[in-house]
Amino acid sequence: QQDSQFTQYIFNTIHINPAYTGYKKELYIQAFYRAQWVGVRGAPTTVSIAVDGAIDDGNVGLGFIASNDKIGAQKNLSAYANYAYKIQLGYDENSRLSFGLAAGVMQLGLDGDKLNSIDPDDEVIPTGMQTRFFPDARAGIYYSNEKYFAGLSASNLIASWAAKNYSNNLLVPVPQPHIFLTAGALIPITYGWALKPVILLKDDIKGPTSLDVNAFVLLNEKVWIGGFYRTTVPLYNKKYLQNNLTKKNALGMMFELFATDNLRVGYSYDYSLNKLQYYNYGSHEFSVGIYLGPRNMRKIRSSRC
Repeated sequence: QQDSQFTQYIFNTIHINPAYTGYKKELYIQAFYRAQWVGVRGAPTTVSIAVDGAIDDGNVGLGFIASNDKIGAQKNLSAYANYAYKIQLGYDENSRLSFGLAAGVMQLGLDGDKLNSIDPDDEVIPTGMQTRFFPDARAGIYYSNEKYFAGLSASNLIASWAAKNYSNNLLVPVPQPHIFLTAGALIPITYGWALKPVILLKDDIKGPTSLDVNAFVLLNEKVWIGGFYRTTVPLYNKKYLQNNLTKKNALGMMFELFATDNLRVGYSYDYSLNKLQYYNYGSHEFSVGIYLGPRNMRKIRSSRC
């Protein structure tokens, strides 16, 4: 795992796709906190905050994301400015294709004091904290209408290339490019109630391809509640991987509550299905979102956002 894992990405896709920036058409602030594999020493913890909105009649989205991701002795602090441009397809104003870019910087750190070396003179383990700054970029496209949505994005597009300048003395692991493919549909059941199936395919070229299968029900335009299953899939042949890797990863539940017209709160729980299930107390993720813009269209859009 290199990029932060977000189970609740579906509630604000800006975290994996810059083309989603401004999709809610209002100024929106959202914060995430994730504690993964609780009970495992050095397990990942992530804090992230995203701000985005729309201008030019919703055709342009602007946003900002900052996150702090820790796993073991590693620390990744990053910040990105997002830009998205939306094009209306046909005569339906809700059918739009969006192109997004994000530019930012990563501060990668490795704390050698948190590593236990067998050889006291091991040159691979730094003394104290080693940090490096790298420029980085993300890109994506996103299509949506009243019934369907799909997106394709990539992260860590520049950092791994920029790190080559430190090939002689860089001990800090640098995230490699990741690809995200998501798609879903909104199926109305009755007024205020809807079903929303979603899939997310994640690949980093060098590791197993991960697939999230999600299903949600919207209750009275107030509560999203659902579950997910995460596994690996043989998308293409990767001869360098072990043959006996466990495919099933996790399953769990999540919900999001529209507490008020301006406030959304969410929670998700992941239960490990691999060998880690006997050594942790699950993964917990909390989110809080606040609208700061006009409210006249919020209920109409809530089932799609």
